[in-house]
Amino acid sequence: MARYHIETYGCTSNRGESREIERRLRDAGHYRVDGPETADVAILNTCTVVEKTERNMLERATELSEETADLFVTGCMALAQGEEFAGLDAQVLHWDEVPTAVTNGECPTTTPDAEPILDGVIGILPIARGCMSDCSYCITKQATGKIESPPIEENVEKARALVHAGAKELRITGQDTGVYGWDTGERKLHELLERICAIDGDFRVRVGMANPKGVHGIREELADVFAANDELYDFLHAPVQSGSDDVLGDMRRQHQVSEYLEVVETFDEALGYWTLSTDFIVGFPTETDHDHEQSMALLRETRPEKINVTRFSKRPGTDADEMKGLGGTIKKERSKAMSELKLEIVGAAYEEMVGETREDVLVVEEGTGDSVKCRDSAYRQLIVRNASEYGLEPGQFVDLEVTSANTVYAFAEPI
Repeated sequence: MARYHIETYGCTSNRGESREIERRLRDAGHYRVDGPETADVAILNTCTVVEKTERNMLERATELSEETADLFVTGCMALAQGEEFAGLDAQVLHWDEVPTAVTNGECPTTTPDAEPILDGVIGILPIARGCMSDCSYCITKQATGKIESPPIEENVEKARALVHAGAKELRITGQDTGVYGWDTGERKLHELLERICAIDGDFRVRVGMANPKGVHGIREELADVFAANDELYDFLHAPVQSGSDDVLGDMRRQHQVSEYLEVVETFDEALGYWTLSTDFIVGFPTETDHDHEQSMALLRETRPEKINVTRFSKRPGTDADEMKGLGGTIKKERSKAMSELKLEIVGAAYEEMVGETREDVLVVEEGTGDSVKCRDSAYRQLIVRNASEYGLEPGQFVDLEVTSANTVYAFAEPI
């Protein structure tokens, strides 16, 4: 029986994989400790999305290798750039190999309290591994490979277990949730969501990142499922990355701007109040001033309520790594311009909510001080201060009145 310490970096999908590692370790009788200094083994689940993150991962791996007897490194950087850890006393493994390595061939010894592992009232459900894309700048695909979709029933049972364990918010994750089922012949995300929403219980479901190309083919079916099920947050994360078809082609993003717009229009028609989330990469090597202006124009046209802006960063082993990059000043200027527009658009969306009421808002987690973070039906973030005075705790549903806004979230009070 081992004492383990685990650290997770990066996206929600990584966190979901760490939860599965922990579930298997707990089922085998192992238990978690608070720090590496008291652990028999340390597990580092890595991210490698940008160069700065890569440096941080190497530094943390070095520290952990000196603090514990055995270190297991997994996640995207471990699988895509495993050679970077060659000088360390560590094993580099795929995430689902970690539990077996930690147990060292021992037979599982299920503990009486074995159950799905939650983040408070949040249950993370990775529905598939990999994607169907071949983006020229992406290093993650070297770690994850093509899409592998477990059967719908298997994912439904995992979701049911999370709900029965106390999850009030299920986060459906994956490298690209929109292509779930594509490897078996057809996209099935809408079918999976319909089945999950039919589970007995009072909970909400947030769908994670779905690339526009995958969503486009099932946009009407998907929008209908959102409209018909109150359990689903009316929230779609569809990263467009650029407003220029030329740049999208160089990125090998598979979709065109027109397809992204058709997805947005379909959801606009099906849902009255919803949140569009998207991502933009600024400063891709082939992006011209005109391309950048097209991205700015698309941002103004679609006005997403949640926007991630990332400066392009070359990743080793990718095709974009061979391209002649733009200067740092150009990337910085374009990033600044888009980030300012982002704050203007998102701030306006939250400002429009002031004075309105929101029913059945889920208290998701504790905030700073005596506050709680809540999510309304469109996954907009509402902060309630002095939560203890209202008796609010994570997992409760409450009706709120929006009292003020603060750019990327709003403040509210119970009615």
